Amino acid sequence: MRWRPPPPFELTTARLMPKAPSGQKRTGATPAAQTAKRATGSLRRYAEKRNFQRTPEPAGKKLPGQGRALRFVVQKHRATRLHYDFRLEADGVLKSWAVPKGPSLNPVDRRLAMQVEDHPYDYRDFEGVIPAGNYGAGEVIVWDRGTYKLAEGTDAALEIGRGKIKFILKGKKLTGMFTLVRMRGRNSEENAWLLVKDNDAGADPEWNADDHAESVKSGRTLDDIARGRRVAQWISNRPAASSRR
Repeated sequence: MRWRPPPPFELTTARLMPKAPSGQKRTGATPAAQTAKRATGSLRRYAEKRNFQRTPEPAGKKLPGQGRALRFVVQKHRATRLHYDFRLEADGVLKSWAVPKGPSLNPVDRRLAMQVEDHPYDYRDFEGVIPAGNYGAGEVIVWDRGTYKLAEGTDAALEIGRGKIKFILKGKKLTGMFTLVRMRGRNSEENAWLLVKDNDAGADPEWNADDHAESVKSGRTLDDIARGRRVAQWISNRPAASSRR
């Protein structure tokens, strides 16, 4: 028999499902979609990790709803392990995921993205050094930033609450459609998601994040930040025993 390629796959919160044939609609929402709650922005966990009388980090406030483009930022962060902090503005805060291998423009790649606490909108511009012995100690650069719009739905917080958000990025490095989908069948406390690039005009099968090491804000790399101490330093009172993330 002649080999035939498998049908294209569609990401859902339950599993990877084959797309319905052309002209047909996939029926039946997943249980998660039926009972989803809006992922309301909250800075409670962010504030619990910091004493704002001892740290210059902004306490931050939720932004009111505004009729403007939504922002995204990706910060490259060398802490205990190198990772990329992927942040989408939603409900007045920056919804955040730690992506160990970084975003990719190759649609074949499925990047693990661990959801972490919401960050204040002001955090999007931070680039500098978090001193040793503090929470998240290490160098940080603004690896990419720009605006985004939803490809499905009208409320980013609601889409995140449903466990799947599909969006179009307009950044300096990342462009085109992406999907973030919550993984199921794992420890729910892990908040494990997948970040996947759609196969569109912004896709690049040869993409390698290591070939794009510079900050879009300053042009510096993490090594530049480490060598030059004349940069912003954000200090947190997080105990040293859990100081690196």
